Amino acid sequence: MALKRVVVTGLGALTPIGKNVPEFWEALANGVSGSNLITRFDTEKFKTHFACEIKNYDPKDHFDRKELRKLDLFCQFALISADEAIRDANIETDKVDHNRIGVIYGSGIGGLQTFYEEIRSFVQGDGTPRFSPFFIPKIISDIAAGHISIKYGFRGPNFATVSACSTAANAIIDAYNYIRLDKADIFVTGGAEAPVNRVGVGGFNAIMAISTNNDEYKTASRPFDKTRDGFVMGEGAGTLVLEELEHARARGAKIYAELAGAGLSADAYHITAPHPEGLGAALVMEGALKDANMTPRDIDYINVHGTATPLGDLSEIQAIEKLFGEHAYEISISSTKSMTGHLLGAAGAAEAIASIMAIQKGIIPPTINHFVDDPAFNPKLDLTFNKAKKKKVNVALSNTFGFGGHNASIIFKKFES
Repeated sequence: MALKRVVVTGLGALTPIGKNVPEFWEALANGVSGSNLITRFDTEKFKTHFACEIKNYDPKDHFDRKELRKLDLFCQFALISADEAIRDANIETDKVDHNRIGVIYGSGIGGLQTFYEEIRSFVQGDGTPRFSPFFIPKIISDIAAGHISIKYGFRGPNFATVSACSTAANAIIDAYNYIRLDKADIFVTGGAEAPVNRVGVGGFNAIMAISTNNDEYKTASRPFDKTRDGFVMGEGAGTLVLEELEHARARGAKIYAELAGAGLSADAYHITAPHPEGLGAALVMEGALKDANMTPRDIDYINVHGTATPLGDLSEIQAIEKLFGEHAYEISISSTKSMTGHLLGAAGAAEAIASIMAIQKGIIPPTINHFVDDPAFNPKLDLTFNKAKKKKVNVALSNTFGFGGHNASIIFKKFES
């Protein structure tokens, strides 16, 4: 059977640098840092005192008291982002087949804050098991997909992906494949994460993954910089509405871009460290190119995983140089995590949106916070340091890699009828 074409018809973002897509993109284009001192808890005894929190977030602005009893913070983020994307796609509920609309939505960790609060309450009590009836539904990673489908009555395929920091990208790829195979007409897809809490920060401190540069917290997310010392934790959600092309045309939907290809691979190497030669990263990008029927020379921009870890940044660039050869030095490359921090299970969706907007606007968002060149990186690389640049982008590739060796790459291209 001939595979269906898949396009993007709606976008939604709730991030540390913007509470909707226009705000998010404006901040990206202007190189705004989302890093600041943590407000959610007292960090005095923690190695890291800062993160990329969503600014001035009040759940009561979005949900009533009864709803909030049922929603962990990650699920709140998911619902807000999904609502923006669905409204943006202008899906008229009385004119679509709800049986053909699915939701694939992930979270790398799920309801971490709820889990912490419930267990702490139990341990500090007298041993009597007094748990909230919403405890389990609030923490499970699939519940965001469930809430979205219930709210809008979407009865198509419904589940969550979980692959650490590749989670949202995996969700998008699964949705893409279901539509290509004619299993649905529309998918609401993406990811959400809310890890900025005591156990999230403490846990990532324990494995020395996040930056401890408390003296320079505003600029601590430094992908490819010689002084990088780990990623800055972020939070939020990103949502895409994917749609079968002819279905989108029939209802007159605006089309942001076409999802042209995707790849998935495993490092099969280590639970937290990347393959030192970037073998899994090269394999996943090669798979995405093959799926899109493209060559390395077709790629104009790569939104890299680029977390600002000493090993991860180098491994990814080695993979790019290996796969793309001399064309690697003609591609614009940037890490938007330098601005948003690392949204973990939501990163793939936020960065997919950044890639799509780069195509739409003809602007490469920068890798900010670059101070000291690292001689490990070839100076011929265009890493878009500190300032956005104008460039025609026909094809963009977005990478996300996760603990466990999970790799996902997605290729978006300018839509042509």
